[in-house]
Amino acid sequence: MDRILMITGDAAESLEVLYPYQRLIEEGYEVHLAGPEARPLQFVIHEFVPGFDTYTEKPGYVYPADKAFADVDPADYIALVVPGGRAPEYLRNNPECLRIVRQFAEADKPIAHLCHGPLILAAAGVLTGRRSAAYPALAPDIRAAGAEFVDAEVVVDGKQVSGRSWADNAPWMREFVKMLRARKA
Repeated sequence: MDRILMITGDAAESLEVLYPYQRLIEEGYEVHLAGPEARPLQFVIHEFVPGFDTYTEKPGYVYPADKAFADVDPADYIALVVPGGRAPEYLRNNPECLRIVRQFAEADKPIAHLCHGPLILAAAGVLTGRRSAAYPALAPDIRAAGAEFVDAEVVVDGKQVSGRSWADNAPWMREFVKMLRARKA
């Protein structure tokens, strides 16, 4: 069975982790969740409130990471998923996390990233020259990484598939699954 890796940590957006996790299992893939350590991770729920300049946040699900970043061999996986939430803000400082992302990019394997997930790709140096969707407040960060920010529900650029937030989960995963199926054809 083909395996897909998801990298995440505390304060990841619950819907951005669990929707693709379950959707990819439904497609027949074995999905492993990796975090800074193999331990339960505390996810969060972001709400968009009319009149607020940004989102609100409350505790979400607690879910176990299958393995630590240090124990991940990207050669064992056919694709990578990088959910958003606030987790990418600190994961982009983790050398093992960046190693994983670089190895997937260097091997030209499919990478799906959402919301704040592109912050990790930017820190790993694999967003340069690309087109990417992201949470709209990250437009300056995407541009600073040498990429073109696109405010769209899904952007496909080579082997990278990106979206803005959990509200874009369905079109984001539809394009990623299409890419994975084409790989098998």
